[in-house]
Parts: sequence; structure tokens; C-alpha cells
Amino acid sequence: MIDSSLKPSAARVRLAVFDVDGVLTDGKLFFGEQGEALKCFHTLDGHGLKMLQQAGIKTAIITGRRSTFVEKRASDLGVDFLYQGREDKINALNELLETEQFDMDEIAYLGDDLPDLTVIRRVGFGCAVINAHPFVRQHAQAVTDHHGGLGAAREFCDFILDAQGKLEPMLAKYL
Repeated sequence: MIDSSLKPSAARVRLAVFDVDGVLTDGKLFFGEQGEALKCFHTLDGHGLKMLQQAGIKTAIITGRRSTFVEKRASDLGVDFLYQGREDKINALNELLETEQFDMDEIAYLGDDLPDLTVIRRVGFGCAVINAHPFVRQHAQAVTDHHGGLGAAREFCDFILDAQGKLEPMLAKYL
């Protein structure tokens, strides 16, 4: 469970940014006969992104790889901003900020590996998944209980929504 003392940081979030491999997937890559990399996304995580959007929080993906599957998944989820083939994730985020009005303390980021660390350390709410590289976990503000690709993104989304007082009313709609 993410430490509740971080709720004030999560309460300011207006943009939630996600890595893909190891965060929205479990990080495993399967290769098809044509050499295409296949990824497996968890529906719980996808619904978490949709709930953020319903709450008025913008979403973004910044990933080091390029994949038509990621493009399809981002499109299906209605992700607002997609940056692929970007190992320089802080530069990708800075490019986004050239056209969109967000302060760093209004941004949350969930990552797992060293290319994510610069962003994790700069944003207002920087988190790592529990199976992130140990150095990344050490320097993140928070670490999820769930593994990447297995509900970590949903936990991250729920924490943000709860910190903003939006989770319970959203859950109540399903009762």
C-alpha cells in the first residue's frame, strides 16, 4: 500500500504518466513469427486509466520502445498523450509541457527502470512498481504493492483518486 502521507502530493495530480514495459505490462516480451513483440496488458490497469480520465485527470504514456500494440492500447483507452521510442523520458515530458499547462507538482509518474528515474524524481508524485529495479525503488517517493502488469497501475490510479476524494463516489456507482 502506498503510504497515506503522500496523499497531499497525489491530491494535486492533474496528469498521470505511465511507462509501458514493466508497468502497464509485466515486462515480458513475446515475439511472433514476423518478429513483432507481443505484450500483455491487464484490464484492471486499463480501467484505472479510464477512471482517472473520468475524474478529469489527463493521462500519458512515455515508453522507450515503439509498438503498434501500444498505439492500439493507448487509443482504446483514450490516453491523451503518447510518446514512443523515447528512452529520454524527461525530454519527452518536457516536450509535452511545451504545449500543455502542467506544473511538475501536478504530475504523477509510474515507472520501473533506470530510464524512468529522472522523471520519477522530478514530478510531484513519483512512484515505482514493486518489481522495479532496486535503485529506482530506493529513489521513488512511493512503491506499489502490486507488480507491473498485474495491478500496479490500478493501485496507483486508485491512490490518486482516493487522495482527491473521487474514488468512493466512483465506486459507489457500481453498487
